Amino acid sequence: MIGDHRRPEIGADAAIGALSDGTYVLDVREPHEWDEGHAPGATSIPLSELNERVGEVPTDRPVLVVCHSGMRSARATDALRGVGVDARNVVGGMLAWRDAGGTVVADDGHPGASVD
Repeated sequence: MIGDHRRPEIGADAAIGALSDGTYVLDVREPHEWDEGHAPGATSIPLSELNERVGEVPTDRPVLVVCHSGMRSARATDALRGVGVDARNVVGGMLAWRDAGGTVVADDGHPGASVD
């Protein structure tokens, strides 16, 4: 459709399944949220730092963007798509990830705290 600029989104179930394909997961939550627990293999770039660190985000594969509930990741997805990144917002964020049975880990690889 002409003029259809909908943001690409992915559900938590599909995002969890994509981990086995080596999909890049970008977590845009703040450090204290990341420290509580995150998706295995995810990369942390807080939304507040994304403009300065956008060069760290790959452009050769899809990027799944996650935050707590999906609001910040939606903004990040729009910004990344604006610079040519194939970014997709994880609908519902880490809350949906947890509810879908996704693993949450701490930096040391041990189980992370509950994402509330």
